[in-house]
Amino acid sequence: MRELLIIQPSSLADIVHGLQVTASLKAQQPGWRVSWIVRDVFAPLVRSSTVVDQIFVFRRQGGVRGFFRLMREVRAQNFDTALDFQGLLRSGLMIKWTHAARKIGRPDAREGASLFYDETVKAPAGGAPVHPLELLLQFCAVLGARPELDGPLQFRDHARLNLGFMDARHGLRPILMFPDSRRLDKKWDGFAQLSSLLVREAGRKVVWAGNNYLPCKEAFPDGAFVNLTGNTSLNSLTALIGHADWVIANDSGPLQLAAAMRVKTLGIFGPTDPRLSGPYPLNGPTNFVIQAPVGDLKLLQPKDVFVRFKRLLQVAPLRAAAGPARPS
Repeated sequence: MRELLIIQPSSLADIVHGLQVTASLKAQQPGWRVSWIVRDVFAPLVRSSTVVDQIFVFRRQGGVRGFFRLMREVRAQNFDTALDFQGLLRSGLMIKWTHAARKIGRPDAREGASLFYDETVKAPAGGAPVHPLELLLQFCAVLGARPELDGPLQFRDHARLNLGFMDARHGLRPILMFPDSRRLDKKWDGFAQLSSLLVREAGRKVVWAGNNYLPCKEAFPDGAFVNLTGNTSLNSLTALIGHADWVIANDSGPLQLAAAMRVKTLGIFGPTDPRLSGPYPLNGPTNFVIQAPVGDLKLLQPKDVFVRFKRLLQVAPLRAAAGPARPS
């Protein structure tokens, strides 16, 4: 069994992409045992992934002492290969302090991180900006695997969670929404009106989720709307997404996670380019995006999104039947 260490402490979207690459690598080369350095806030997600065997928890609030305590734990184990998926000074120092025979990093590493690599993966051909996942897939190539995705992400059993609020309505699983965003210019304010349209005109059940509480002033029939914002833990995130029919969200980590789990997604995009940060792959059978006019989310009307979504209800099954395009 070969020992592989992956360094990707954060963020949620980046960790999801890293897990997808790791899943692809292990599908082709099952002889790897994978360890992962991850921030404490994201540790539950990585720990529950079926492709990760061991985690080392990085506590950013621990300061310098905490950093060296972590690295003593890491250095107690010998790794055949260490991969720096993050490419920043902190992750560069982490890979420097490992006992790894090969230390491989990103081609676009910043803050001097590349000084600590033995090797650097090649950037995707063409030189143009690419989706972050396409760059990370190049780590597969340097380890002798094909740089392509292999199946949906899977997570360990969440049967202990009580998800009765995710029961179907009118025979259809609920639509899960993540209406928040860390960036104000990426946060669409039309989720409440869209939810009302979905409940009243399409007969759907809508569930909101997210870290921060967001009120919804719309009135709904009993059982048609559930607001879990402010009450969504990372432990429950994959189970929630797995019980959803669709996930509708801003440009965010939960959107990437839903796409990685092969749940149908509709991404709401404003100033960011969905070609570079949309649910991957954009031509996949279950991934869709809608971008606001001139990139301004204030110009995107809930009714327009609702009309687009109704069309997607007809398109998604056809696309899924045709199968996803294989990324190169």
